[in-house]
Amino acid sequence: MATKSTRRELLAAGGALGGSILASRVMGTWPGNQDAAPNRVLRIAHLTDIHVQPERKGGEGMAHAFEIVNDLKDKPDLILTGGDLIMDSFGADKARAKVQWDLFDSVIRNHNGLPVRHCLGNHDYWNGAGGGGKNDPMFGWNWAQDVLKLDAPYYAFRQAGWQFIVLQSTMPLEAGGYTAKLDDAQFEWLADTLEQTPREMPVLVLSHIPILSICATLAGDTEKTGNWVTPGSWMHIDARKIKDLFHKHPNVKVCLSGHEHLVDDVEYLDVTYVCNGAVSGGWWGGNFMEFGPGYALVDLYEDGTFRNEFIPSGWVPAAE
Repeated sequence: MATKSTRRELLAAGGALGGSILASRVMGTWPGNQDAAPNRVLRIAHLTDIHVQPERKGGEGMAHAFEIVNDLKDKPDLILTGGDLIMDSFGADKARAKVQWDLFDSVIRNHNGLPVRHCLGNHDYWNGAGGGGKNDPMFGWNWAQDVLKLDAPYYAFRQAGWQFIVLQSTMPLEAGGYTAKLDDAQFEWLADTLEQTPREMPVLVLSHIPILSICATLAGDTEKTGNWVTPGSWMHIDARKIKDLFHKHPNVKVCLSGHEHLVDDVEYLDVTYVCNGAVSGGWWGGNFMEFGPGYALVDLYEDGTFRNEFIPSGWVPAAE
């Protein structure tokens, strides 16, 4: 997400930033207490909006988050990154984009030993500046796909009895900027993937930009006109079309996203839309609004229920 607002320092649980304490945020759909939960089939760490950069010790902050997750006693089976993996290549020249992607790749190689699947964010798209423009072989999503070893910007896979669908939310505009939506080809692919998924198999959808989110309403001065106005780059502008598709497939259970650097969960038509906060917090400068750096743990159960917990990482931002 491009918006950067004034941040207040926040004491992450067990950290030392000063200020108030942000407790872990837990959301989920299974009834009762932890002991009453059905059989867990998969534990996922969701690390989104890393925005790694050499400045503000962003590389160290990214390494810190991955080391926490790798050192957990109840270790995740899988890491899902949530897009905006580097600080920005959308408006960066080729040399600056290379510095950021090299740093990201180095941290993953040296500080992570867990399986990882990647999702792309708006800041992971390169517009060809300082290179060959649209004719450059690294233009668009190609650079991110090359580093992350992705055959396509969106894809699906199955694991532990769950169907995972990884979307690419960013639609670059010819006039500059972007909007959040699926083009016709990706929407048709999504509809076909859901149609081919067994009805009894639960589905998790991962996107960078939220499909539905209250965070997108509160992330900026969206009420300044006297009406709520949410930009189409902050939440999927085709959310109505997507929720209609999901309503035809009741095995779609949870949609994970990032982008807002805030935390919420919205339940609509039996689908839970979870926006998890940013690994970088306020772009490695402290908090964005009430939320500091953190990551999420997502437990998936055999009956299609889930539990999501957003956990502050305790990372202390570097001095300017």
